[in-house]
Amino acid sequence: MKTGARILVEGLQREGVETIFGYPGGVVLPIYDELYDSSLRHILVRHEQAAAHAADGFARASGRVGVCLATSGPGACNLVTGIATAYMDSVPMVALTGQVPTSLLGNDAFQESDITGITLPITKHNYLVKRTEDLGHVLREAFYIAGTGRKGPVLIDLPKDVSNKPIEYEFPESEPVMLRGYQPTIRGHAKQIDKALELIFEAERPLVYAGGGVISSDASEELISFVDTMGIPITTTLMGLGAVPCDHPLNLGMLGMHGTRSANFAVTESDLLIAIGARFDDRVTGKLDTFAPQAKIIHIDIDPAEIGKNKKVDVPIVGDTKSVLQDMLVKVRRKKEYDRWQARIRGWKEKHPLTYRRDGVLRPQLVVEKLSELLKGEGIIVSEVGQNQMWTAQYFCFRKPRTWITSGGLGTMGYGFPAAMGAHFARPDQVIFDIAGDGSFQMNIQELSTVATNNIPVKVAILNNRFLGMVRQWQELFHDRRYSFTELPPVDFVKVANAYGVEGMRVESADDVVPALTAAIDTDGPFILDFRVEREENVFPMVPAGAAINEMIGGNVE
Repeated sequence: MKTGARILVEGLQREGVETIFGYPGGVVLPIYDELYDSSLRHILVRHEQAAAHAADGFARASGRVGVCLATSGPGACNLVTGIATAYMDSVPMVALTGQVPTSLLGNDAFQESDITGITLPITKHNYLVKRTEDLGHVLREAFYIAGTGRKGPVLIDLPKDVSNKPIEYEFPESEPVMLRGYQPTIRGHAKQIDKALELIFEAERPLVYAGGGVISSDASEELISFVDTMGIPITTTLMGLGAVPCDHPLNLGMLGMHGTRSANFAVTESDLLIAIGARFDDRVTGKLDTFAPQAKIIHIDIDPAEIGKNKKVDVPIVGDTKSVLQDMLVKVRRKKEYDRWQARIRGWKEKHPLTYRRDGVLRPQLVVEKLSELLKGEGIIVSEVGQNQMWTAQYFCFRKPRTWITSGGLGTMGYGFPAAMGAHFARPDQVIFDIAGDGSFQMNIQELSTVATNNIPVKVAILNNRFLGMVRQWQELFHDRRYSFTELPPVDFVKVANAYGVEGMRVESADDVVPALTAAIDTDGPFILDFRVEREENVFPMVPAGAAINEMIGGNVE
């Protein structure tokens, strides 16, 4: 006889799960009782939101499904922001929630919440399991749905009586999961690929626009081969950083609101835009009708709902980016030279490099730049959300996929620190840095206890300007410097870290940046660096709201 809880734990092990992130409570006690003697590693976080973000970070760093666990009611609801973050960025996750017994469903019982209803818009699928006999195949389906097609979170809600009930149960022999109505298209249509190649050979100013879908499908190698073979310049989204090495000669860097001028100019002047695993997000396109105004568009994406959603497409190709690029490379019979186009782009890159004032002042860009130099493209960089995120995207040189982890679509403050914890358990051999703002870091600062208890060697570089920096920047530029509720009181983060048993160091001089970063890297355990940076530094260049992406402001440093 096996209880539902035993079936769940054994099912997780059969799916190859080694680590889960969670927080116990009343209705999940049967599950926690099974975990007590299990080989599964459970990381006790200090807030359920951190469990979801840690599972997300694990998934992004590894490419595998991350798992989080919470009790019913407030516990399940505390997962919601983390689930939504994963959904917006297409991250594979299975969220397990406890629920009141089936006999009490709908009765407003203690700690009851309709978590399947709450998460319906932010999950690929969710389940309320009412029979213990169904639990095994539900778990199998959940992992399959989360990790295939356009990846994303799946939630399984488990009433306490379902977890408690003992039944005779043996797992069936492993067979391919077949779900009616769910058959992701992997191979692109051959005729569409032929049409795309014809457009490429007709173009004079083609540009590849690559997004997070390239990394999600592990297609970086194919993308680099495509760019090298075709000789086509490339720009990536925030989520696509690392898909192509930052210093690749054809890489223009990030495009969009805080992208490079060369990337945004190239989009505007291109006559063919090849969108690969990207979704024409508003932070990328700026004023939509001015985005790539001269270009025909090829759009490759595994999710047909994304194609044509925001921008009219000339050649749609539904399929996995890795598979489609492989097929395109096989069909390439000739190569066209784009010397004049490449020369024009090189001119933009030379004339408009990313830069900041280098005057001996401790500026946040310097911290990111020096960390990039020290790590030489190794390690995993996680960020919070705000100015810290954009400075990291601009000034850290990412050379490999799955080395950059951040919340893109939802823009979740407080994401970075717990996501970095999850990344450690996916890639324990890597140095892991969370680059944070003082505002974001305080949203999940309680996880200092988690890293201390488990000796998780995450390093945190706090770019401490005592402001909600990105909001303050908008208030400065567009609201006459009326800093309404964006200034934060000073916090001694070193003392806070020490109180939890974590080492820390305050840095107030530009000359101390490299020694401080080196000390953190050389420390075996967690380490907090409190960089007291220039308070009113802005992220430039910038596309103002409602402007075209070639109408950038700021960033010209004399």
